[in-house]
Amino acid sequence: MNYDALNYPYPSQRMAVYAKKGMVATSQPLAAQAGLDILKKGGNAIDAAIATAACLTVVEPTSNSIGGDSFALVWTKGELHGLNASGPSPEGISAEELRKSGYQEMPKHGWLPVTVPGTPAAWAALSERFGKLPFADVLQPAIEYASQGYPVTPTLGKYWNQAYHSFCNELKDDEFSNWFTTFAPKGRAPHIGEMWSSEDMAKTLQSIAETQAESFYRGHLAEEMDRFSRQYGGYLRKEDLAKYKPQWVKPIKVNYRGYDVWEIPPNGQGLITLMALNMLKGFDFSHREDVETYHKQIEAIKLAFADGKAYITDPEKMKTTVESLLSDSYAEERRALIADQAILPEAGIPPKGGTVYLAAADGEGNMVSFIQSNYMAFGSGLVVPGTGINLQNRGRNFSLDPDHPNCLEPGKKTYHTIIPGFLTKDGRAIGPFGVMGGFMQPQGHLQVVMNAIDFQLNPQATLDAPRWQWVEGKKVLVERKVPEHIVQALSRKGHDIEIALDVYPFGRGQIIWRDEEGVLSAGTESRTDGAIAAW
Repeated sequence: MNYDALNYPYPSQRMAVYAKKGMVATSQPLAAQAGLDILKKGGNAIDAAIATAACLTVVEPTSNSIGGDSFALVWTKGELHGLNASGPSPEGISAEELRKSGYQEMPKHGWLPVTVPGTPAAWAALSERFGKLPFADVLQPAIEYASQGYPVTPTLGKYWNQAYHSFCNELKDDEFSNWFTTFAPKGRAPHIGEMWSSEDMAKTLQSIAETQAESFYRGHLAEEMDRFSRQYGGYLRKEDLAKYKPQWVKPIKVNYRGYDVWEIPPNGQGLITLMALNMLKGFDFSHREDVETYHKQIEAIKLAFADGKAYITDPEKMKTTVESLLSDSYAEERRALIADQAILPEAGIPPKGGTVYLAAADGEGNMVSFIQSNYMAFGSGLVVPGTGINLQNRGRNFSLDPDHPNCLEPGKKTYHTIIPGFLTKDGRAIGPFGVMGGFMQPQGHLQVVMNAIDFQLNPQATLDAPRWQWVEGKKVLVERKVPEHIVQALSRKGHDIEIALDVYPFGRGQIIWRDEEGVLSAGTESRTDGAIAAW
């Protein structure tokens, strides 16, 4: 990247951060500092990422939990490795049974959308394969924050309070009572600056640390989840947990203007970013703040999402291949649909063939792109009594339509929104990047990649730049700082533009780049409590 360090066209309180020995960038200062402390104790970037991720389940419970899923891209010794730690649906559940019970779609809360959590298994697998320090040492900062407590940060406090009031209206049944006991112990959400702790969560993290996560999948924590599920008519069983293993996968990529952009393969939605970039590389972009830039980006992501929604699911159940969807011929066919006016996207026919993100790097050349999530803020609204385990609702994305590729089946992984990204050039690591936020994520990845490559913005400016989000049909949300003339011009092209009053829809990102001399540069999200800890 040949950007000028002072090339900073978007107002922010932050500048890009530079360091040499190590960096951790994430959405919570305490978690970033915990990762840096692990680096200073002799750990590598993988150890730092695990420590940060574990801390995030404590210090940002509105977005992720011990009972969620994770994905990672790990660069080490000149090679990129992918880890898919998303869990499948329980073996005892089926779309047919839910339809017979009167459901037309998967519910948002309760036991039905709960899938097997993959996060503890991800931490253990990363530590076993690439870590330097003992697993128990790496989880110690998270255990201490859970036990001793921490003061709630501003953005965290805002969304915690929103979730509390929403849950008060929506979650009336007894099965949800432990969520309120755990996350609203004073009969309300904790105030900004107020201390919050969970001794139950601390004990669970301690058990995971001591057993390499075995207690979660084949021990007493699995027994507790099984008991709680049976008590309230859930389908999750200890047998589902016992058979779970995260998968090491081969990352997928496209080459965009000389850079390889990497994502996790399906069931993740990173494929959508790559399909859109494959279309957009056929155009030239001279200015970021230009209506044609916005228009073509939006049209490409719409077409890519149409294909993603039609085809992405458990890779063993997909009706086409990644190679077909990323072929140059298919990209050319889809690119030809991008005209002067906004279109309603439809899936093509390819040729046959509530989240947290962190980036970590060390002085040895290791780099990690890591993401984990509950899904939809606090997830299912279920907290396993006595454990502090807040269970995700990832199964919400399943369809109950038997003809849909992502239809619910026993033991199936659903279309997954959380995706880590990574950039390389000529076989050399540039670094990890990510933007969390549901279906915003592939759109955020697209905008980050183009900001960095096409418009040569430094990491912080890349993240601070105004964002848009395609929602459905021709509807597009834009941030208030998108120039008015761009908004008006997009409207004339047929886009249904809505200016968002909150930054929440536009995700929260982190970036760490490494140059040829090994100097690290990073940006963190100005839309949240982001922080970079550097050494």
